[in-house]
Amino acid sequence: MFVDSHCHLDFPDLIRQTDDILKRMQANRVSHALCVSVNMPDWPGIMNLVEQHDCLWASVGVHPDYEDTVEPTAQELVVHSAHPRVVAIGETGLDYFRLSGDLEWQRERFRRHIQAARTCSLPLIIHTRSAAEDTLRIMREEGADLAGGVMHCFTESWEVAQAALDLGFYISFSGIVTFKNAVALQDVARRTPLDRMLIETDSPFLAPVPHRGQLNDPSKVIHVAEKIAECRSESLKVIEEATTSNFFKLFNKISH
Repeated sequence: MFVDSHCHLDFPDLIRQTDDILKRMQANRVSHALCVSVNMPDWPGIMNLVEQHDCLWASVGVHPDYEDTVEPTAQELVVHSAHPRVVAIGETGLDYFRLSGDLEWQRERFRRHIQAARTCSLPLIIHTRSAAEDTLRIMREEGADLAGGVMHCFTESWEVAQAALDLGFYISFSGIVTFKNAVALQDVARRTPLDRMLIETDSPFLAPVPHRGQLNDPSKVIHVAEKIAECRSESLKVIEEATTSNFFKLFNKISH
């Protein structure tokens, strides 16, 4: 079976077709999907969704792109993390691509999420874009290695991947790895240790080839695995078994 370590099934384009998506997941041997939080006002909707389906699980946190939104304290994140269906803190991190100006608020939010993850002993789901140096610096300063976690939808260099691996983090690949121009990322997929690799869709975004440009959902995660297998000259079965095992090892509150 395959798993989708990062998706947004509560987003409007997907929530309307939940039943169809779950059927497609089953048909494509996708046994579990982690529905990742991006802000607190929408978090109750995620919880309502995952509580209805045994194959869906949730995180709690605020994405760095959300500038004007409810700002949870570290303690509030810890309280929410006690819910039996919450298995991670995030997604959190830094994004200097979409926003500019004084982004200290982003860095402070990131620090609070790391502190919460350390307190509740749950892994972090980290988003970084055009901010790798600061992301790694704050991870080191706040002891993110004590919580562990995953660098989701990884698009950075091998050097950044190595630094994250050194902190005990997993590297997760999305449909981007299937894109023709993603040569550098495909090299990272070749070099990442098999026992530290995850796959994801980040749906509804980033549909993999051969579905590029279409609405994405967890049933398409197999195409990510296929491309990684091709890059590494491994069998699809090897990638399937490794990424599934890694998923349950990292998100160890998930029953299977």
